[in-house]
Amino acid sequence: MAKTLSKSQVAAAIAEKVGITKKQSVEILDYIAELAYKNAKNSFVLPGLGKLVLVNRKARVGRNPATGEQINIPAKKVVKFRVAKAAKDAILGKK
Repeated sequence: MAKTLSKSQVAAAIAEKVGITKKQSVEILDYIAELAYKNAKNSFVLPGLGKLVLVNRKARVGRNPATGEQINIPAKKVVKFRVAKAAKDAILGKK
């Protein structure tokens, strides 16, 4: 299996493709991440990739795997990433 790309490698690839400096492409990546963090509460869309959404999980009863005793898991908010259909089709191929 291939290694994942690091932030530096992604920035270098963007810089080469677009014709900007690597430093500028790192700034763009940082700004996109900052925008995503600020707007995730309302959902943040990366066109062609997917959407960051804030989801409320309900309280539930779980089990401690070591002892088997029941524990109460409180309700909480979590961030999820929903992959866009275009990304799924590009990666997995169309059905």
